[in-house]
Amino acid sequence: MSSVMPLVREDRNLLSPENLAHPIPLYAELREDEPVHWSPLVNGWILTRHDDVMACFRDPRMSADRLKFFEYQIQGLGPETIREFMETTRNQMVMRVGPEHIRLRRQTGAGFTPPRLDAMCPAIHQTLRQLLERVQSRGRMNLAQDIAYHLPTLVIADLLGVPVEDRDRFRRWSDRLADFAAPAAGTSMLDTARRANQAMMEMSAYFLPLLEQRRAHPTPDTLSLMVQAQEQGQMTSAELVANAILLLFAGHTTTTDQFSNFVHDLLTHPEQLQLLRERPELMRLAVEESLRFHPAVPFIFRVAVEDVELRGRTIRAGDVVFLGLAAANRDPRAFRDPDRFDITRDTASPRHLAFGFGAHHCMGAGLARRVLEIGVSQLLERLPGLRLDESRPVRLKCHSLNFRGFESLPVRW
Repeated sequence: MSSVMPLVREDRNLLSPENLAHPIPLYAELREDEPVHWSPLVNGWILTRHDDVMACFRDPRMSADRLKFFEYQIQGLGPETIREFMETTRNQMVMRVGPEHIRLRRQTGAGFTPPRLDAMCPAIHQTLRQLLERVQSRGRMNLAQDIAYHLPTLVIADLLGVPVEDRDRFRRWSDRLADFAAPAAGTSMLDTARRANQAMMEMSAYFLPLLEQRRAHPTPDTLSLMVQAQEQGQMTSAELVANAILLLFAGHTTTTDQFSNFVHDLLTHPEQLQLLRERPELMRLAVEESLRFHPAVPFIFRVAVEDVELRGRTIRAGDVVFLGLAAANRDPRAFRDPDRFDITRDTASPRHLAFGFGAHHCMGAGLARRVLEIGVSQLLERLPGLRLDESRPVRLKCHSLNFRGFESLPVRW
């Protein structure tokens, strides 16, 4: 266990409903007063300064193999409860380190090269156009459900080469995995673990025949590239299935949330929205600013494999360390006037940490940026009067540290 375990004041309870809904003041307080903070509520360390988070991304003593965290979550439930989930997860690239991570990332990443992603842009345009045609005559919609949920799911399905008509299943599976990865306070871990385990089993059963089809009849999609790598001995069959599942889950969950976050940032900063309408060439900078200002993944975590001294605290081997991406992105030591949403902000240095950093930098970052740029550009072009619908409630998705977005984002035009 850790050598320092101070009491948590009520106002430093990261999991309280108030702090989950409005975390920025707490991030600021921790950055100034206790940037390396032990939280018994999450049984881990919380880092909130930009340079500390960057240092941990670079430190080989901070391992991306985070199965220990899941083991902590299911203690007392019995290994059978989550066996398939754990067996599949340990074969995913995000849980591997060093040469093993590089090997799996190289084989899976063949489908995410800039030329292949650029070739997808017309399909992204077409998908968004079809989604807007369904709602445009209504004059209002729930953007989180009508657009943000569907667009990334359809795009990642196209990239992988899986049937888009299965998107409802994708959502159900992804939600169950996300609930286990970032459980809401007060939920039954037994039920959550069972649902996640069942989802993983169903996803494996779903992908196995698809992968066999690609083996017999290759097509120009990412699944076929992964099958080719597996046949050349560069991936095992278990790794092939595990990383196909990872791409589907990751491609759906985070970009869905970031799309809603981006639109909300623009609609709640009307002067920036007007500037973007007047100068559409600022869209790429606007995407980067929203990723900095309101990331869909506020925290990711690492596990210390050796003792690490940081700002007078000893992080013991085996401790879980939560890297505060959202807090680091608001650090005034790194960003000028960080609590201001500014789509003209110079992003050259330093870079925001919404996609992580280093060897484990998000492989899907390029695809996510294209979805956000194209999707929001078309949204603003097709719906020039877009604004929040204040007659209906906004519901945040903020039940855990790890994911942040909107369950409901009503808009009108």
